[in-house]
Amino acid sequence: MTKLTNPITLADFYTVLFEGRKIDLPDSVSERISQSHNFLKHFAKDKVIYGVNTGFGPMAQYRIDEADQVQLQYNLIRSHATGMGDVLDPVYAKSALLARLHTLSLGYSGIHPNAVELMVAMLNRDILPIIHQHGGVGASGDLVQLAHLALNMIGEGNVIYRGKQMPAAEALAKEGLQPLQVHIREGLALINGTSVMTGIGIVNAIYGQRLLNWSIGCSALMNELVRAYDDHLSEILNGAKQHAGQRQVAAHMREIIADSKLIRKRHEHLYSRKVEESIFKDKLQEYYSIRCVPQILGPIWDALQHCAATLIEEVNSANDNPIIDVASENVYHGGNFHGDYIAFEMDKLRIAIAKLTMLIERQLNYLLNSSLNEILPSFVNLGKLGLNFGMQGAQFTATSTTAENQTLATPIYTHSIPNNKDNQDIVSMGANAAWLTKKVIDNAYEVLAIQLLTLVQAIDALDCAADLSSRSKMVYREIRSIVPIFEQDIVLSPYLIAIKDHVKNVEPFERTN
Repeated sequence: MTKLTNPITLADFYTVLFEGRKIDLPDSVSERISQSHNFLKHFAKDKVIYGVNTGFGPMAQYRIDEADQVQLQYNLIRSHATGMGDVLDPVYAKSALLARLHTLSLGYSGIHPNAVELMVAMLNRDILPIIHQHGGVGASGDLVQLAHLALNMIGEGNVIYRGKQMPAAEALAKEGLQPLQVHIREGLALINGTSVMTGIGIVNAIYGQRLLNWSIGCSALMNELVRAYDDHLSEILNGAKQHAGQRQVAAHMREIIADSKLIRKRHEHLYSRKVEESIFKDKLQEYYSIRCVPQILGPIWDALQHCAATLIEEVNSANDNPIIDVASENVYHGGNFHGDYIAFEMDKLRIAIAKLTMLIERQLNYLLNSSLNEILPSFVNLGKLGLNFGMQGAQFTATSTTAENQTLATPIYTHSIPNNKDNQDIVSMGANAAWLTKKVIDNAYEVLAIQLLTLVQAIDALDCAADLSSRSKMVYREIRSIVPIFEQDIVLSPYLIAIKDHVKNVEPFERTN
């Protein structure tokens, strides 16, 4: 059991989501939440406070009698649990739960400590909310999606528990937990914020960075297969550009190929001898998909760094309305629930991953097209040409999936539609942006799986495994442990799915032999 840190970090999310770490609230957090709740309860007695003794949104002009104020919160939760569409995978739902828990633990929402304590228990016991794709416009935050979390906390609706859906009341009872008894404004505090878009975004950032690492490694392996010259990855050449991402990508690739026997040094082959040929058999420079990898993946590296930083800033922020500030003894009405920061980052990340997918597809095409590479059989076919087909069929899947990513890359941040009687007259569409980015990342892993299988088939076609760098050999063995070398045509779909599942859950090129 680890105390919940403040500020919470991306590493904290990783350990909870992917390593199963349990969390506990420090005493200071419980005290801060209690102070906020007690202050609001006292402060609101003789004042008009939005969402405490008023209706919501355009109905805020209606004052709510004291006798109805708790029922108001239940009505809000139930009326907004209107989500439809696909259900969020458990790791994303858990991330959203952790994001909401941490934001509420900052003590700006006036909730009762029982609410946060129940969220901790649900998180630690993997009682996860059923959150649907469709519903949120990202203006008052993720109202509809978070309403389903709040619904589960009051013992209604369905949850995911031990890998299957069941009624929330049943799952809570199995763990000896009581449903939440709502207090002064907990309905609004639970659903008013950016925690679903942020939670999805954090998982997107983790999977996106891993995808980028794999693409960097595959690009290095591409350079080995074609026996590329080393200077386009050199520190001097890439240091002549001021972009951190480009330098990082080039450095990573240099590390991977450091002990390769296939990479050529330009000064040894072209600068240290008199060149007499009038037509050069070997390429002086590789195609852009091989030579310009640092320049192509560098901006994606930078985008991921900025995206992750923005997500962590958001999850460490109070994204509720109103904000209850005990220090100044005041309640501030505003718009911290607006999701523009996350929506913008998700759109940028989605564009970046779509471009990464395009690079993977172009590298794949280079391997499959013998007229381009001039060293491999068509479609890396290790069987009988004409009779067998090699990776020909898989290219169709890669091409169609890449095309889908190009379409999905269209920004949604700019597609605001007013709603809520025009109270929400400009919205972020943040949850939609995060969900679409999730889809694009998942698609990219499919194209990556096809590239990886093609790469190991190419290694065997060239019989060059012994000359690869030690890190590339490791990846070759990993993929070959999933798919043995094949000459005769086989059904590739199960193997490609297995490769995708493998690479999505492990970091590449980390071990050396």
